[in-house]
Amino acid sequence: MTPTTHVLTHPADITAAFADPALVPVRPPGADGAAGAGVAWLRATVARFSSGAPHARRRAFVEAELARVRPAVLRSAAARAPEGELRHRVVRTLAGVLGMPEPDAVAEEVLVVSGPYFGAADAAAEAAADEAVARLVDRLAPSPADEAAREAAANRIGLLVQACAATSALVEGAAADEAVPLARVLREAPPVVELRRVAMRPARVAGRVIGAGDTVVADLASAHRTHPVPLTFGVPPRVCPGRAHALALAEGLLGRPRTPFARLHDGAAPLLLPNAWDHASAALLVKHGFPAVGTTSLGVAAAAGLPDGAAATAGETLALARRLGRGGFLFSVDVEGGFSDSPQEVAELAVRLYEAGAAGVNLEDGRPDGTLAPVGLHAAKVSAVKAAAPELFVNARTDTHWLGHRREETAARLAEYEQAGADGVFVPGLADPAGIAALTGTLTVPLNVLYTPTGPALPELTALGVRRISLGSLLYRTALASVLAAATAVRDSLPPAGALSYAEVQALAAPAPDRG
Repeated sequence: MTPTTHVLTHPADITAAFADPALVPVRPPGADGAAGAGVAWLRATVARFSSGAPHARRRAFVEAELARVRPAVLRSAAARAPEGELRHRVVRTLAGVLGMPEPDAVAEEVLVVSGPYFGAADAAAEAAADEAVARLVDRLAPSPADEAAREAAANRIGLLVQACAATSALVEGAAADEAVPLARVLREAPPVVELRRVAMRPARVAGRVIGAGDTVVADLASAHRTHPVPLTFGVPPRVCPGRAHALALAEGLLGRPRTPFARLHDGAAPLLLPNAWDHASAALLVKHGFPAVGTTSLGVAAAAGLPDGAAATAGETLALARRLGRGGFLFSVDVEGGFSDSPQEVAELAVRLYEAGAAGVNLEDGRPDGTLAPVGLHAAKVSAVKAAAPELFVNARTDTHWLGHRREETAARLAEYEQAGADGVFVPGLADPAGIAALTGTLTVPLNVLYTPTGPALPELTALGVRRISLGSLLYRTALASVLAAATAVRDSLPPAGALSYAEVQALAAPAPDRG
């Protein structure tokens, strides 16, 4: 029976296909039985075209290789890369950061390999590519008898070839408009438009009977037209291990400016952002080593005798921002939903906050009545703020988990917000490690979660890919509890717990304004 080709265009069907172990990567022509260090041998030896135990072993090597380099380091190296042909800059930067000898020479060889590797070459180009692969293997694994070293060399070369094609295409897609978010490029002009699998045995996917030997084509371009979450980097269990590095490399090469506050999300550990409610609490936190603070809308509202989340504290929020701005802090402001359903009015508030000294804002889609704002409306707010105050770090928050309903919309909402220009996204109430990992595997911007004492600890959140951890109203509520504990201790003739001295608090005061 002649094998059939099945084209999948729906995101759910594509996800199901990638999760089915009966469907494995299509082996490139000539890969089976390939000998010697040439293009066919390379394709037969890399993780991309493997399955089963060889794939697991090779993928583990690739993951370990990439784990040696933080994406932020790669982004910085790319930003400093000498001018030149884009593909050469991509490969040279990655090879250099991975510690390969003579990265310029490596890049030249990889450019020769790239076309034939993906099957687009004539006989002369294929012969040249075979010779380039042999030279690369000699450079990276000099001992021909060491099969493990040769396999490792093949997978290092595979990383470079993949970056040469896909990362270069991503940069080219984003370079035309310096304001377009990478997330939108991945959806609207993906560097990879389709992925193919072949059935090793009969299977059933999306109601279709897939026969052994049939080919399944995942049409990513069509899927992206109906669903906002890009599938460019694959879906579990075949998510590209170099995803974060590819994005960092692209960002560095694009050279888009990043503010000091944005760079705080690039550290080896997530940015731990404590939330203040007045000048003294912010000054105390900064004095003790926290590089930035957020504000807590509950603290601001409660201090004014108003309810939180009721869009009632626009004036108090702006006043606090102006006080914090005089202190010279890096700070982000919780503006609830922007205190308006008008994107223009939210943008105008954002400009006033930026002029007051704010480095960022936290903008949520939860509404005072406990419902969620329409996705399009919240995305329009994000877009309007970024257009009006480009340097303001917009942390777009979805309350699907905080409010406890429509959780299945979380990934799609976040995708719409980052494609509208959000610099980060926030999902308070999400503490499930699997749910967190699923989001960090699809996002292009930092994921922010709310710290919960019963949730994952900071090391686990770091391992899951979280880049920012907020304390929310925890400190304010702890302070109120301490107030009550001290007062009742004195009333009950007990010594109150330790407190800051009068002089220590006095020292937190903002400097007097210069009236010169």
